[in-house]
Amino acid sequence: MSKTKKRIFQTVLTLALIALGALGMIKLTESKPQLKKRRQVTSLPVVRTLEVRTAPLSVIVKGEGTVEPLQEIDLEPQVSGEVVYIAPSLINGGEFKKGTTLLKIEPEDYRLAVTLARSKVKNSESLLRLAEEETAAAREEWFQLYMDDAAKGNEPPALVLKQPQLDAVRARLAADRADLKKALLNLERTRLKAPFDGRVEWENVDLGQYVRAGVKLATIFSTDSAEIAVPLEDETLKWFHVPGFTPGKGPGAPATIRARVAGRELSWKGRVVRAQGRLDEQTRMVRVVVRVERPYATKPPLAMGLFVTVHIEGRQIPHMAIVPRTALHEGNVVWVVDREGVLRYRRVKVARIHGEEVQVSAGLKDGDQVVVSSMKTVTDGMKVRPVPLKEKNRS
Repeated sequence: MSKTKKRIFQTVLTLALIALGALGMIKLTESKPQLKKRRQVTSLPVVRTLEVRTAPLSVIVKGEGTVEPLQEIDLEPQVSGEVVYIAPSLINGGEFKKGTTLLKIEPEDYRLAVTLARSKVKNSESLLRLAEEETAAAREEWFQLYMDDAAKGNEPPALVLKQPQLDAVRARLAADRADLKKALLNLERTRLKAPFDGRVEWENVDLGQYVRAGVKLATIFSTDSAEIAVPLEDETLKWFHVPGFTPGKGPGAPATIRARVAGRELSWKGRVVRAQGRLDEQTRMVRVVVRVERPYATKPPLAMGLFVTVHIEGRQIPHMAIVPRTALHEGNVVWVVDREGVLRYRRVKVARIHGEEVQVSAGLKDGDQVVVSSMKTVTDGMKVRPVPLKEKNRS
């Protein structure tokens, strides 16, 4: 084959291969499925919501404090002597009743003092009778001598009647009787009796110990009543009555005291009785005093020194709603999601905020879905996808 024919053959073969490749590409393109245009779906932001429940509820003002006794005294003898008796209850934590003899001091010296004082009184009474007889005799003698002498008058002079001596004897008798009374009082003071039902906080005395008057032997407190001083902001006092501090008459607001004792959650009933005399100079808070009667009537008791939580029941609001703190924005705005999933701004009236709880007095109604989750970007009227939460237990 000549070179010319060979070149023509190669050219024809090359063109045939190119045509075959083009035909294959066309067939492949025709067999490929056509892509359909789809409408892009925008995902809605998910928010957590809480369904509102309104009810006539009282504003609850919460605070904390330490239980203190209403009465607490130091047990100090008023006479000196040897301790001859100590009651079994006179120990740290011991319990006693009013009138119980807690301690006795050797009384013999004081009995002797009473005997001596009585003898002095008897002697002074004898001297008084003798002086009165002498005065009566002097008066009789005067009238017999000067009965008809008008110049002498009707009444004898005081010196004739021995009036100064009589007054001296009377004064001595009064002093001796005072000494007897003091001796009897000192004898009575050899017995130290409990002035109330109570318990022993601290004691430092032993049998046979010589004690001096005015020396502290023990500290005891009454179990009839206990008090808790609760520091509160001045603004919160408008919700409940504090006798002698807020306007109004009648008893103070009721309160519930809660604490964990011996592994149990316990509660006691109390009442606001007063406010302490001065505001706290550092915190500017008012210390409201809540009293609990018979704190040791239950077992376990409301023990002195226990740190407790106090719930004071304030004024009632007809349609109160309670929402989490996270639901409140800009002071008085909440986000509410309607049935169409549209988020709306809602202005509310906040009665009180305590911790993570907001008490709303107006602006919300039953069934409202309040947003409790946070969002970076939010606008009034935006569409959202609400996820309801179960209502929290707010008891």
